[in-house]
Amino acid sequence: MKIGFIGLGLIGGSIAKAVRHFYPETEIIAFSRTRASVEQAVKEGVVNRIPDAVNEDFADCDYLFLCAPVACNAEYLRTLKPIIRPSCIITDVGSTKSDIHARIAELQMEANFIGGHPMAGSEKTGYAHARRILIENAYYVLTPGSQVPEDAVGRCRDFIASLKALPLVLDCRTHDYVTAGVSHLPHIIASSLVNLVRDSDTEDGVMRLIAAGGFKDITRIASSSPEMWEQICMANRENISSILNDYIRSLTRIRQQLDRAESGAVHRLFEASRDYRNSLPAKGSGPIERIYEIYCDMVDEAGGIATLATILASNQINLKNIGIVHSREFIEAVLRIEFYDELSMKQAADILRKYRYVIYER
Repeated sequence: MKIGFIGLGLIGGSIAKAVRHFYPETEIIAFSRTRASVEQAVKEGVVNRIPDAVNEDFADCDYLFLCAPVACNAEYLRTLKPIIRPSCIITDVGSTKSDIHARIAELQMEANFIGGHPMAGSEKTGYAHARRILIENAYYVLTPGSQVPEDAVGRCRDFIASLKALPLVLDCRTHDYVTAGVSHLPHIIASSLVNLVRDSDTEDGVMRLIAAGGFKDITRIASSSPEMWEQICMANRENISSILNDYIRSLTRIRQQLDRAESGAVHRLFEASRDYRNSLPAKGSGPIERIYEIYCDMVDEAGGIATLATILASNQINLKNIGIVHSREFIEAVLRIEFYDELSMKQAADILRKYRYVIYER
């Protein structure tokens, strides 16, 4: 195969690394306005060659990934239309799909376009943070153009699956509505919450000082690129506005319940959200991973973590992550231990209790 990339940031770079890993003989060419990223990709052996521009070098690509900002991708399409061969599949990695599909329809390129959205990412940006496994076990939504042959859609789906992602074919309008709820709105909530704490803090900054586990977890994505999220929100503003209205109504209802001291209603809020959150699919069957974790009280002494890790390793239990919890705002534990599956989590809890560790499960 020959595969082209236009733009090579976090997502494009991660896909390119996955392609190079699973298809080592593939010819990969890449163009980016940030030349340093593609030069680094060449040094790493991910990219074979850097064209001087979006030109005839891309004419014989089997797949062509548009990984530049949304507004730039639309500009490149007009350049690509007269040079690509009929069998070429152009795809993108944008978080919104209706806008690019409208542009494709205007240019009469529906037969060559399958929109793409890898449901993976990071608050970090740029090729420097690209990882081969970024899209592994993550949903990768495909939105075919109206005239793309079925066999081409099947090949593209199989290709994405071969990179260890989970392809899901959706209509572009359905995609934009769904992602407004599970991706775009959470970014708005996280950013607005951070700004609320900033504006509501005491003069000596106590909120900022003690902001811990819960606040940091829910606002992590507020560190994402402002430029990227401005474009996403503008492109999907109608869907986001609609679901934001629903969210505002739910917040108003919760405020009223608090004002009226309706403890039962508040309890049902937390109970229903807990039950639904715990029902989310485990890793490998959904875009939001279920977390298998326990918390453990420990004496603050040298070698404590090493001793615990040795106990688990000697029982053939693999750890996914382990770290100190710096705040006891929810539980009385100081060490958080994360596992790859539920069985390992339960076995670890039983073993550590036998060694008289105090274990908390959530």
